[in-house]
Amino acid sequence: MRVGALITALLLLGAAAQPVSAAPADTRPTAIVSLGDSAISGEGAGSYEPGTEGENGNWCHRSTRALVHQTAVAERTFNLACSGADSANVSLADTVHYTEGSQARRLIDIATQNRVTTVILQIGANDDPQFADTIVSCIAAWLNPFGSSCRSTLQTQWPARLAAMAPKVENAIADVRSAMTQAGYAAGSYSFILTSYASPLTEKMDKVLHGPHGCPIRLADAEYGRTVAVPQFSDALRGVATRTGTKFLDFSRATENREACSNKSGSTTGEWQRRITVDPDALVHGGLDAIGIHLAQQSFHPNAAGHAQLGRCVTEFVQSNTQSARCLVGTDGSLHAVQ
Repeated sequence: MRVGALITALLLLGAAAQPVSAAPADTRPTAIVSLGDSAISGEGAGSYEPGTEGENGNWCHRSTRALVHQTAVAERTFNLACSGADSANVSLADTVHYTEGSQARRLIDIATQNRVTTVILQIGANDDPQFADTIVSCIAAWLNPFGSSCRSTLQTQWPARLAAMAPKVENAIADVRSAMTQAGYAAGSYSFILTSYASPLTEKMDKVLHGPHGCPIRLADAEYGRTVAVPQFSDALRGVATRTGTKFLDFSRATENREACSNKSGSTTGEWQRRITVDPDALVHGGLDAIGIHLAQQSFHPNAAGHAQLGRCVTEFVQSNTQSARCLVGTDGSLHAVQ
């Protein structure tokens, strides 16, 4: 071997023998972040964050008892969800909802300051499915016993509504991923979960008193919602998760037998969903702006007990490191993530 080549070889060998400097440890606190609408903001759970109870037009109703705060998967929990939000409000689009801008844009700041390990998204109900308006139409049908049922209309419209919703949720998912990329995260370095929705009502209510008890919905309409509309909604979101490579957690049966008015005695004990709830405090925080829908904004949403159980299921799902699961009540009476 020539002298020059020998020297070069020795230099290369010496360089290879040098210890590789380890990447600096990420000392930022770990975090889980929730984005989406009322079902995940904590609407119905009470104990709302100051500034989100109608003050200056902000009706986001982010609860300190929201499911993300009931999880045990990270050192910090952040809730960016807002009651009434749709997919565009989650996306990076320049939108404003209840005085707040893009949830994905705010995620960038949180993900920069913390080491986000989990992002959970629940969205779509306020897009084409128009879930709140649908409930109102079903209440109107109950009030008019001689009119047609709300399910008669939904049966023809629901599949098309879900189909129109799907690409909007897919766009929101893409923008959340873009936000995480902008914050310096590589694909696959965090868990991204899309959830579906739990049925707020059941046909297993008191046949006569369910209306006065706070659930003025025809039993047949409630049955259609629980057994057809909500499962189809979940299937549509599952399809979104599959197409986008997002993990999926099915909430469609999460409050089964614990829906609003499922306790036939009239007591709300054991129920995980709110009945119609009129909140006079809305006038205290939101003034005259509360008159109308905001007075009853908490109705037919998971209550504090429901959020605690949903948070428990999310924790099990994250720890299982699986791609999909369903939240079902176990023999112990609590929710569990079941494959």
